[in-house]
Amino acid sequence: MSFQDFGFIDPVLRGIEAMGYESATPIQERSIPVILNGSDLMGSAQTGTGKTAAFALPILHKLQAHGACRCLVLEPTRELAAQVETAFREYGKFTDLRVALIQGGVSFGPQRQQIEQGPDVIVATPGRLLDFLEQGEISLKDLQFLVLDEVDRMLDMGFLPQVRRIVEKCPKSRQTLFFSATLPPEIATMTQWVLKNPEVIEIGATRMPADTVTHALYPVAKDQKFDLLLALLERTHYESCIIFTSTKIAADQIAGRLEKLNHAVVALHSNRSQSERVEALEGFKSGKYEVLVATDIAARGLDIAGVSHVINYDVPGHPEDYVHRIGRTGRAKNVGDAFTIFTAEEIDTVRSIERFIQAKIPRQKLEGFEYIYTALFNEQSLTPGGVGKGVRTLKGYSFGARRRR
Repeated sequence: MSFQDFGFIDPVLRGIEAMGYESATPIQERSIPVILNGSDLMGSAQTGTGKTAAFALPILHKLQAHGACRCLVLEPTRELAAQVETAFREYGKFTDLRVALIQGGVSFGPQRQQIEQGPDVIVATPGRLLDFLEQGEISLKDLQFLVLDEVDRMLDMGFLPQVRRIVEKCPKSRQTLFFSATLPPEIATMTQWVLKNPEVIEIGATRMPADTVTHALYPVAKDQKFDLLLALLERTHYESCIIFTSTKIAADQIAGRLEKLNHAVVALHSNRSQSERVEALEGFKSGKYEVLVATDIAARGLDIAGVSHVINYDVPGHPEDYVHRIGRTGRAKNVGDAFTIFTAEEIDTVRSIERFIQAKIPRQKLEGFEYIYTALFNEQSLTPGGVGKGVRTLKGYSFGARRRR
């Protein structure tokens, strides 16, 4: 479906054209008409499918021209807030609409200046927004659109009490939009006091990874995890790679060791300052850094083009997080590879992931790597060979490491 078919005003169409978009994705095709019609919406789709444009474009169309603050978008993390604010600015670059970014980790001064200039759209994280609301520096009395983005992540991070306080300050006569990668049962509780007769749109099987991503599990003795990581990096042709760890300390340690080995690497986690986090993401996007070592702060929603590989140095504790992590690659119909290094202590978690995605992920052994024996080698037959061997298909999904050309 062409974006011309939605009847957007010319400045919005020009913004879409400048972004290089040609046709709507499924979540956009189904969500945009609902939003244009004024209905509340609860939308779910796999990561990398264009959820931000699905709500930003029709909102910009309905706002049309500069006025009061009429749209509030809540995001769970600073990175997502910054990304969505940038998207609104780019989509609306040919309008006179103003967008403000309100987030923690930075000084209040520049954000006060944005508020004083009179934004039409505010993109915010809950904590900092509440600071401004309770000081009377932001008014939501003219609000027409409330967007709660990555709702499942907000629930995971314990933001529900803050979100409730913010919603109570919004006019009841508004249009409310939920967007999320998954729709866990807990979200149903929120719909009762936030949404009014919402349209529910679910695109794809949210338990399944994108079918453009191939997967492989690499069992190894605990003492050899970092050595195997190095071997995988050395033998893999990657454009850019995200390595996920379970802790902030591990992210710093791995990034430090890789940097000493002359890898262009940077760490990203919540203990880093906001300026460091921005520099890490921008440097990774621009190619200054080829490797990003991160905690799950980078697992959801971040739109980083061209990530060819994801490596789970630590198996994620929740099966849903596995799907979110590997969703950083294989985005926008591009292919990607996901490797997971795991030890004997993590085998139960690996099996939980396989039950969740309803597929068995092949175990692989890296040819030429001098393994210390681990009982994991007896768990099932392993596919020997280098990176790129042992691809197979299960339930319509392709698993194994794909050789890049």
